[in-house]
Amino acid sequence: MTLPTLSDPAELGFDPERLARIDAHLKTKYIDGGRFPHAALLIGRGDEVAHLSVMGEARPGEALKSDAIFRIASMTKPVTSIAFMQLVEQGRIALSDPITKVLPEFAKTGVFVSGGGNTPFVTRPPATPIRMIDLLRHTSGLTYSFQERSNVDAAYRKLGFEKFTGPSMDEFVAQVSSLPIEFDPGTAWNYSISTDILGAVVERLSGQTLSDYFTDHIFTPLGMTDTHFQVPASKIDRVADCYVWDPQVRMKMYDAGATTAWAGKPGYFSGGGGLVSTLADYHRFARMLLNGGELDGARIVSPHTVKLMAANHLPGGGDLTQMSRSLFSEAENAGVGFGLGFGTVIDAPATMSHCNQGEFYWGGMFSTAFFVDPVDDVIMIFMTQLMPSNAYPVRREIKTMLYSALVG
Repeated sequence: MTLPTLSDPAELGFDPERLARIDAHLKTKYIDGGRFPHAALLIGRGDEVAHLSVMGEARPGEALKSDAIFRIASMTKPVTSIAFMQLVEQGRIALSDPITKVLPEFAKTGVFVSGGGNTPFVTRPPATPIRMIDLLRHTSGLTYSFQERSNVDAAYRKLGFEKFTGPSMDEFVAQVSSLPIEFDPGTAWNYSISTDILGAVVERLSGQTLSDYFTDHIFTPLGMTDTHFQVPASKIDRVADCYVWDPQVRMKMYDAGATTAWAGKPGYFSGGGGLVSTLADYHRFARMLLNGGELDGARIVSPHTVKLMAANHLPGGGDLTQMSRSLFSEAENAGVGFGLGFGTVIDAPATMSHCNQGEFYWGGMFSTAFFVDPVDDVIMIFMTQLMPSNAYPVRREIKTMLYSALVG
């Protein structure tokens, strides 16, 4: 899919000179400063594109192009969440249903008490079962291995979770369910493989692989022709190099585009982080969300479903600073709740940043990010390839400068 024609930013309410500040900032601080290999930014208002910039090198000696393919990691999560909500709309499943209704493997999963390493885990029965809503909002008690915080995530690391190259989806579910959860479901928020497990729910309910389901029910209707779990051979030349932050050299090669691991078929399709995509494709996905679940005549979900997903579903109406056990508990996440698949702004002044109440967003571990602002009708999509995503405050900087350029 190609990008829409660039519109006059002034006619869309943006000050062009102020928008230009963003590109200058990205080029000076991040590209010329050796912090990012490349950067691509799209700012839209409604269905139109107000600003598009592409800079840096996709690969050594090759300029980044607007059709570059990026590993979007956790920006996969909103797609999986939309897929699940399609099944909710059909009456196939409910948010309040226990996950054992579809994944009976979790019937005996207990809450961590003690153990780990060379000692068997001791668990207790959970006070409440894991429900479907817990997978969507990360209140399941599951975790991520990269948190390196508990004996449970250590067990995840030992089994190689999040590498996507190991077992089948059924084997993955069996492994996860054999380990303890960290707390009673619904009592805390912990960023986790919950959305990968949600992907397993979609597969079992639909009878399709997650890849086929996405293609048939989301990507094809929306015209997202370059979003994949496995990059086709004909598109390998468009995959940008990916780096990891290094204290000595800043950018150390993690996954070269020419030989990318995403060219191979994964062991299972990760609903939590497995997709690659482009600016144009993710712009169409974001436009669908902004338009209440529809784009160019293709109805993906209803407006009420998008409204429900963008609402705060953290227990007691709290924010991430109050509910998170680890990641995203920092002060900068004050005023941010979590909906059904993405973060949502519930108290704009508390965020101490430029935003609107009701804005929803998320990002990926390779520093990609997007947000949808229904109040000002704004979309932002940022792509680069550096892990981890918290290496630099680029997302907040872009947002501040974007809203500083919005004058009408």
